Amino acid sequence: MPTDHAPLSLRREALSSDSVAVWAMTSATRFFRPDEIAIAVELVEERLQRGAASGYEFLFAEAAGELVGYACYGLIGCTLGSYDLYWIVVDPAHQRRGIGRLLLEAAEAAIAQAGGRRVYIETSNRPVYLPTREFYLRCGYRLEALLPDYYADGDDKAILVKRLPGTTAGP
Repeated sequence: MPTDHAPLSLRREALSSDSVAVWAMTSATRFFRPDEIAIAVELVEERLQRGAASGYEFLFAEAAGELVGYACYGLIGCTLGSYDLYWIVVDPAHQRRGIGRLLLEAAEAAIAQAGGRRVYIETSNRPVYLPTREFYLRCGYRLEALLPDYYADGDDKAILVKRLPGTTAGP
């Protein structure tokens, strides 16, 4: 296990070992249902099989050779510069160390470099996700919409958005 002082490194390329690490990490958070965890793994496998054609971009955070967090994002089809941030997950043993913010800022920088204008995040509005929503709000996102009972009865979908710095309000 990495120490608190192990330097973090980010990589963009998915490795075959990432599927198992993503499964373990998303499971360890206890936030996600089994079907959601399966989708997280499926996105890694899709990237491994199809490369950039998959439409899924990744950033993997490592410390002392161990995967401690990751982000997955991609261009939203039929848009001109709008991106979805699908996942940011940090291993619970490494949370509260700035890894989530590092991944978010790196993803935003990569999106901006690719011509992205806006980043959209969809998350649950259940109380257990309050720290997640507060994190995004602290990072400059705003609540754009709330869709009642979207995921299940009593489980609303919160959509957050951030216009990236240096972009204009055009199409």
